Amino acid sequence: MDDAKEEEVRQWLTKSRRDLRVASVLLATDELLLDSVVFHCQQAAEKAFKAYLTHLGQMFRKTHDLDVLVDLCSLSEPRFKDLRNMANTLTPYAVEFRYPSDTLEPERSEAEEALAMADSILSFVVRFLPDDFQ
Repeated sequence: MDDAKEEEVRQWLTKSRRDLRVASVLLATDELLLDSVVFHCQQAAEKAFKAYLTHLGQMFRKTHDLDVLVDLCSLSEPRFKDLRNMANTLTPYAVEFRYPSDTLEPERSEAEEALAMADSILSFVVRFLPDDFQ
């Protein structure tokens, strides 16, 4: 892998890990910021998938739809299909609570589940990258 591509993969992973950390910190606060928790969980998963695709040299369009990214990842590694249910759950969080609507934020249990899913997705993706990305 050339240096530029390796650096881009590292940047996607760094951003993914930071989004996951932000979600974790926000979930631990006394202030209800659950809308931001689930948003950052979706972002962490999205960036993890994009790290993997970048590693492969696979082009992807600008999207927040995790199902699209799972489909692209599964072209080279079919086990990515196992993440489809989590992707379906997390995808709406990219926009669902970002704008005024009937529901201001998710339930705490939803936010906790989103955090666990995003963490699982990131861990899964990293397993399919070279050891130096661990």
